[in-house]
Amino acid sequence: MKPVAIVGIDCRFPGAPDAGAYWDMLMRSGDGVDKVPGQRWNAREFHSPTGEDGHSNTTEGGFISDPDAFDNEFFTVSPREAAAMDPQQRLLLQCAWRAVEDSGVAPQRLAGTDTGVFVGIMGNEWAQLHMTDYARVTAQLGSGNGYCMTANRISYHLDLKGPSLAVDTACSSSLVAVHLACNALLAEECDTAIAAGVNVALTPALGIFYTQAGLSSPDGRCKPFSADADGIGRGEGVGAVVLRRLEDAIADGQQVYAVIRGTAVNQDGRSNGITAPNRWSQQEVVAAAYRRAGVEPSEVAFTEAHGTGTVLGDMIEVKALGHLHSGRSGRPLAIGSVKGNIGHTEGAAGIAGLIKVALSLHHKVVPASRFAAKENPALKLAKQGLRLLKAPLRLRSGPTIGGLSSFGMGGTNAHALLESAPGHAVRPETGDPESGHTDSGAAGLGTGVFTLTAPSLEALRRNLLVQADAVQRRRTPVGPLCWSSNRAKTGHRHRFALPAADTGELAAGLREAAADDDLLARLSDRPAGKPRVALLFTGQGSQYPAMTARLYRQSPLYRRFLDEADTALAPHTGGSVRDLLLSGDEAVHRTGWTQPALFAVEYALAASLTELGVQPTLLLGHSVGEYAAAVLAGVFPLEDAARLIAARGALMEELPEGGGMLAVRAPLTELTELVDTEPLVGVGAVNGPQATVLSGDLAALERIEDELRGRGVKTRRLEVSHAFHSPLMTPMLDRFAALADEIGGGVPTLPVYSTLRGRLLEAEPMDAKYWTEHISAPVLFGDAMTRLLEAGPTHLVEVGPRPVLTRMARTLRTVAGEGVHTVAPVPDEEADGRAFAEAVAALFRGGVDPNWDKAYPEEERVAQRLVPYAFSVTQRFWTRTPVRAAASADLGVVTDDAAHTVRPYAQKQSPASGHGAVRTAVLPSAGEDQVADPVARAVIEAVAEVGGYAPDEVSALSLLYEDLGFDSVMVMELKDRIQERLSGLEEISVQDLLPRLSSVGDLVGYLQDRTDSAVA
Repeated sequence: MKPVAIVGIDCRFPGAPDAGAYWDMLMRSGDGVDKVPGQRWNAREFHSPTGEDGHSNTTEGGFISDPDAFDNEFFTVSPREAAAMDPQQRLLLQCAWRAVEDSGVAPQRLAGTDTGVFVGIMGNEWAQLHMTDYARVTAQLGSGNGYCMTANRISYHLDLKGPSLAVDTACSSSLVAVHLACNALLAEECDTAIAAGVNVALTPALGIFYTQAGLSSPDGRCKPFSADADGIGRGEGVGAVVLRRLEDAIADGQQVYAVIRGTAVNQDGRSNGITAPNRWSQQEVVAAAYRRAGVEPSEVAFTEAHGTGTVLGDMIEVKALGHLHSGRSGRPLAIGSVKGNIGHTEGAAGIAGLIKVALSLHHKVVPASRFAAKENPALKLAKQGLRLLKAPLRLRSGPTIGGLSSFGMGGTNAHALLESAPGHAVRPETGDPESGHTDSGAAGLGTGVFTLTAPSLEALRRNLLVQADAVQRRRTPVGPLCWSSNRAKTGHRHRFALPAADTGELAAGLREAAADDDLLARLSDRPAGKPRVALLFTGQGSQYPAMTARLYRQSPLYRRFLDEADTALAPHTGGSVRDLLLSGDEAVHRTGWTQPALFAVEYALAASLTELGVQPTLLLGHSVGEYAAAVLAGVFPLEDAARLIAARGALMEELPEGGGMLAVRAPLTELTELVDTEPLVGVGAVNGPQATVLSGDLAALERIEDELRGRGVKTRRLEVSHAFHSPLMTPMLDRFAALADEIGGGVPTLPVYSTLRGRLLEAEPMDAKYWTEHISAPVLFGDAMTRLLEAGPTHLVEVGPRPVLTRMARTLRTVAGEGVHTVAPVPDEEADGRAFAEAVAALFRGGVDPNWDKAYPEEERVAQRLVPYAFSVTQRFWTRTPVRAAASADLGVVTDDAAHTVRPYAQKQSPASGHGAVRTAVLPSAGEDQVADPVARAVIEAVAEVGGYAPDEVSALSLLYEDLGFDSVMVMELKDRIQERLSGLEEISVQDLLPRLSSVGDLVGYLQDRTDSAVA
């Protein structure tokens, strides 16, 4: 068998709400067994120390806390549907999500893939409680129950297309599910598999069965292989692992907990009783797993035994293992069982043991087995080549193999062999998680960006605090943590991003954001649609000595592209633009250097952004800024653009000085007559309706300025060396045109809003004629920018050494430009890698999905496991009353109080003592005038009733599918409820409704058009 990697784990078991707590409990030999919670059943009514008929001999067991808590809003499940769902489905949904996150993958990235889901399950007590009262069976109860739905529910909500099935082989169910998942991976039926097991005890039925069969422990505790062993203690829980073929996991840079080397499943067949264990079948299934793994018994260091703590079961299991290990030389095989800590979790027993073995191999230590102090002498473990783990077993460095057995009550047996992960899989080589290929070229912004997403602001705050606590406890460098968050914490509507230089700053920043609404609003956003990014390339006049020098020193990515531009320019500038910038040389203000330097900076910034996955949909360059924009748009290659811009700057610098430029706060129409009287003056730029720049001879400009002052018009002289975009440029045109003819230029492949034409170029080449005219013609920035804003960009990103154009654009914004975000990768002269990281963070908040691999150097692209998503526990769904000796349970959504009050819609639980105020986000409330309308009131009441919401949780803005979790079955019921309420409404069909079901408001509008009647 080829190796299969365990790359993600999550679980909840008695006394252990997550995998970390589970491991901690195992290492301290903790006890998860306690009294039967009153929420389940009245244990005293069913208790008989002597095991009378219909009674259990114990009042204790292993129970998880809060099995009724479910974050239905996260999964867009209506309260009514959530209340009908088997808690095992709810627990599996959340557990599977967290396990996928733990694997370093955002669950949304699995959508549409062939990922398989394999669930082991044994009990279906929710159906027993709710599907036998036939008058109250609903469509939601039907889909909320059934073994198949446990796996199918995960596949549905995560949109997984691979095999999806539930397995019931009793106590071996979840290990058999793992076996099937491994086989599906190796048969290439799927590339990722989620294998899980779940068990929730809702009735005393199995406990009564165990008692009547003589298998139940009076104190509710399993005592595996102990002299005190006296039967089974029931337990419950949920666990999930994410599996990949080892080669794929390594190629995608995923961390590996352990490797599954071999699995096997068989059956007892006809033995001495259908519920009795069979020694010969057990030893054969173990031997088959060894053969499939290519492992000798002597190579196995320890085995997680089935270990129920029944005298007969322990004896048979020991003899089966002894058959293979009694002759081993060296140390005996170490055995133990987690059932001593949490009880027999039945359908989840296999996954509980698998996770224990995987964590033991991962941590290089096997926990002691609880109740091992008094070993059962009748087992003669030493003679069988076995020893019971009375203390933790430190595992040797290098490869170690551990086994795992799980035996079903009906005779289906399973065994698995796991091996410690190879060193390069524990700390994998870096690479692209999508393609599996390592990156080429330098990467890195200079500062990491920690990202987090959530479906609501309340959920975002909750998870910010969880991550802050976890980050503070870690000693990992901040770069790998940020990179890992970029991979695993994406996909929800509310996007948070925070640049951070170290873990201390990160933890503090996460906490501050969670506590400060204003800060959280600045660091997060909820983009409404697909982003449309416009890159604005700054023109001459924005330069300064040492521009972007700090960024160059801190960001390997920017450094790579500035070096690239410098190499292209050097043959034509007679020196290094890069060295000029790094030295802070004032020569950057000389036109011969200014233009190539601006081009290099803007090309490097634009290339860095596109390398980061920022795909511009609109481009605009102010004057000389159009050269870098043209390279990005594919007009000509970098080398040709470098040659042309260097010549442009050099030829302009050769022109005699004496020209100038005058900024005038007046429209062009008021200046045309003055300009026409001065042949050596032209219009240099029109930056807006009240922003015109004149350019030309200094004396002529002075005469114009005097006239304008007399009219009360504001003017300002610009500090320039020459009169750019004026008739004084004429002497250089022929020489430039000759070079431009050699280079040429094509049609842009991206939309370019030309400041030469003042509009979008429509399949027009930016050729020699264009670039020659570009020198002396006015810059029509105002017109071009207005047209660009009308195209609907979501972000204006200024690609230059300081923000100039975005400020000018603010004065041009019409209704079309409202709500546009401005982003400056280089916001000021002190800008560094952190500023660039903040720009990328802002784009992420606004809906851009960067290629995060390019934001970090290779040594920081190392996967780190982050704390998985923290679900809300404020929504509670349970039966109205605990199970009693002769009563039927009622279904409802409840609060966690003693009365278990039933409401038709979900309740918000007040936070428990010692916990922060955590509330679930509520949908917008309906306005008074909306509810006053009879059609609106009828629709809102019907929607609330069908979905199980409070009426004030439904508004015209509520989306039926995305916000309220409606499906086709609920839509059919909604149609009938509306028809009942609106007496004068003609018959409508589901087909009539479907196109109008985007939002509640759309539905109300449609029905108002169909009827004028009053509510029935």
